[in-house]
Amino acid sequence: MTKTRRTALVTGGVQGLGAAAARALDDAGVRVAVTHLGQSGRAREFGDETGMPVFEWDVSDHDACIRGIAETEEAIGPLDILVNNAGVNRDGMFHKMPHDHWEAVLKVDLGSMFNVTRQVIGGMRERGFGRIINISSVNAARGQAGQTNYCAAKAGVEGFTRALARESADKGITVNAVAPGYADTPMVEAVPDKIMEGILQQVPVSRLAEPMEIGRCVRFLASDDAGFITGVTLPVNGGLKMG
Repeated sequence: MTKTRRTALVTGGVQGLGAAAARALDDAGVRVAVTHLGQSGRAREFGDETGMPVFEWDVSDHDACIRGIAETEEAIGPLDILVNNAGVNRDGMFHKMPHDHWEAVLKVDLGSMFNVTRQVIGGMRERGFGRIINISSVNAARGQAGQTNYCAAKAGVEGFTRALARESADKGITVNAVAPGYADTPMVEAVPDKIMEGILQQVPVSRLAEPMEIGRCVRFLASDDAGFITGVTLPVNGGLKMG
């Protein structure tokens, strides 16, 4: 009997950790689509390089997610795997943080958990299979000065993961999070060298993660082999935060 090819959507999937997750899933034979917002040049390059369908919409916009998921499933079929990766950061000390920086991060990094996942969870329950992987951060548990908004959102992602895992386990759906440390991505490249030197001194493996090291973790949690793992946050941080 021919095994059905799985389908996946990776939000924020044209660069950084999202692109690594998309490539890792594609390497496993999954049919993958990705989203972006406002990165048309990179999106075209990524689509040309990989052959993956690329869609543009704002994951913080609920109505856009309804339309976007419908378009995605029309292109590649009902989604078996969802990787909630899209995120933004607006770093700054809390006592100086403008309200729009707080709201932007919460709307994208946490609000998208509802906006995107709500559109696929019903179909997964009906079909009796699903893999939902949410990208968190080491700083959700560790905390980081200048990232109160980001840490709050990512801590919310982990709570969302555990609760939805409990609701979904008896329907064949696993829900897990991956909490990367600092990886070699455009977001980390923007950190001033002096600050990054100080961070790396705290990382026992003394280096940044390669994006594919995170991508392979996502691929495992999306696989049939991970069917007895749900409600966990997998730390991939080089020892920056242990236990």
